[in-house]
Amino acid sequence: MHILYAILYLAVLGVLAHVLGQALPRRWFDPARFPWRLYGWERGGAVYDAVKIRAWKDRVPDMSKILGDMVKKQAPRHGSAAETEAVLLETCVAECVHWALMPLSLPILWIWRSPWCILLYFGYNLLGNLPFILIQRYNRPRLLALHRRLKRREERL
Repeated sequence: MHILYAILYLAVLGVLAHVLGQALPRRWFDPARFPWRLYGWERGGAVYDAVKIRAWKDRVPDMSKILGDMVKKQAPRHGSAAETEAVLLETCVAECVHWALMPLSLPILWIWRSPWCILLYFGYNLLGNLPFILIQRYNRPRLLALHRRLKRREERL
């Protein structure tokens, strides 16, 4: 019975994470500032090629394709700098929410006190949060470059 409570807790946590992510003011996020900014060790996102991110990043679930109230996580092909900036801010919000879910999932270790629960906890975080954080950090340099190009083009017009 405790495993069901643990799984239910994670499901409720997921729903609440969505609500929180939608409620967070976007003005709190700046992709050029800590902790969302790019770091030298990321080499413009190239460091993520070590985990072959290009091969699997489009295969993981994208809630923005399912829930209509979310900003789509794709750069608009013929969009404006403002549209690209909205997607850029969403990468920061998504990263923030997934980082927050890691410690917030700790209570399952008290709900279901079993060695199997430790596997559930690490599985949830390694498969349910870490890949999405990596994807956000991988995509951000490309979105930043696109945003700069679009902004320069709009300023010339």
